[in-house]
Amino acid sequence: MQQPLNRLIILGGGTAGWMAAAAMSHQLRGTQVRIQLVESSAVGTVGVGEATLPGLRNFNASLGIDERAFIRATNATFKLGIRFEGWAGQSSDIFHPFSDYGAPIAGTPFHQWFYRARALGLDVGALHEYSFSAMLAGQQRFAQPHAEPGNPLADYKYAFHFDATAYAAFLRHYAEARGVERVDDRLTSVVKDPANGHIQALKLESGLELAGDFFIDCSGFRSLLLGEALSVPFEDWSHWLPVDGAYAVAAEPAPVLRPYTRAIARDGGWQWQIPLQHRTGNGSVFASRFIDESRVVEDLMAGLEGAATGSPNRIRFVTGRRQKFWEKNCVALGLASGFLEPLESTSIALIQTGLSRLLMFLPLAGIDAAEVEEANRTARIEMERIRDFLILHYCRNGRQGDLWEYCRNMPLPDSLAQKIALFESRGHLQQRELESFEPASWLTFYEGFGVAPCQPDPAVLNASPDDIARALASMRSQIASAANQPLSHAAFIARHCAA
Repeated sequence: MQQPLNRLIILGGGTAGWMAAAAMSHQLRGTQVRIQLVESSAVGTVGVGEATLPGLRNFNASLGIDERAFIRATNATFKLGIRFEGWAGQSSDIFHPFSDYGAPIAGTPFHQWFYRARALGLDVGALHEYSFSAMLAGQQRFAQPHAEPGNPLADYKYAFHFDATAYAAFLRHYAEARGVERVDDRLTSVVKDPANGHIQALKLESGLELAGDFFIDCSGFRSLLLGEALSVPFEDWSHWLPVDGAYAVAAEPAPVLRPYTRAIARDGGWQWQIPLQHRTGNGSVFASRFIDESRVVEDLMAGLEGAATGSPNRIRFVTGRRQKFWEKNCVALGLASGFLEPLESTSIALIQTGLSRLLMFLPLAGIDAAEVEEANRTARIEMERIRDFLILHYCRNGRQGDLWEYCRNMPLPDSLAQKIALFESRGHLQQRELESFEPASWLTFYEGFGVAPCQPDPAVLNASPDDIARALASMRSQIASAANQPLSHAAFIARHCAA
């Protein structure tokens, strides 16, 4: 299509729609492109995505959004990582921090020294003791990172927990102030060009017909444009990620304002707890073929730390993706492009990377087939990388029960099996193209599930045990000392950014 971009239409609001509207209104400022967003006040959104990855800070900053204003508007708290409770066994704890572990020694990665020291019988402590953010989280403290010269241990990232509905409203205000037009209506049908199949217009319940040059599908699980109108098939990944539903319920604030998300393993799935300033978000994700739903609800309500403020909301989903992210003159974002369960808070991050991809290839002067192909290729790879990381959480679990036994015995994607084998051989933390999670994240779960190298890296073989012990002890000591100094998470928010 060589038609220049004059009218851009976004179908659907919620987090995906208003993130798209905000980003497009910022990117296209000063142009004549008209941006319209269609959403119906009568249609609710899923709205449970209240935990994020650190990249959201970059998204907000790119729009010129003040971080404290964002935190106050969305009742946000800080997130240093996720605590996985009971995944490696009934009483196990795995903390996944947004930071590296330790620091390289003589150019060799820290973890190689850690495993060499353990093989030598040295007392090296636990892996999380080498992560500043993990140690902060363990004491319910928070401090904003400030990299000190020569001290890589002070370099870490943080994300947020926030009210997703409030964030959508915050971005709506931002986008409308920059010219985005909101149309409160519901889609009834799609008009397509009979010659090339491109979308020409959206017919709405009010009788209005919105013509556009390019369309962004943020219509949720139904994928009304990419899936239904353009017939892009859905690729089902539930044989690897068998959870297919969730119940979500809000509760009063927990007694302790934790700077992390809790992911608590249960018989048929897992439960989340997400602390916000004004409430705690709770939910149970489950595989319906392995557990009765009444049991899921019973366990969810019994596991609340504060009184529920509503009734559990049932959510149905299938893990997988559309085979294309971009088809003809339409791109899908968020749930319309696919869904990977909320275990690592990737939904909002995928909206953000999808927008980055679209902005890179935004068809201002017409659609280029090579760019569409590259956008689809990179979107496909990114989803597969995250899929493999999520499967790792399940396939090496140490729990009893039908779901957990199924996951331990299921065939793995070749890409994941090879990655695990490389680490088991000699501790290689392979970083592939378009990885959303860095090597330290993979190390967290290898260590947590007892996956260890069979042989050491040659670079550490000739080092003196005393030298190794001193270097690791120094790292642990620095981190422990620094982690004792900051304010509590609750005190930091009260002082700097209370809603």
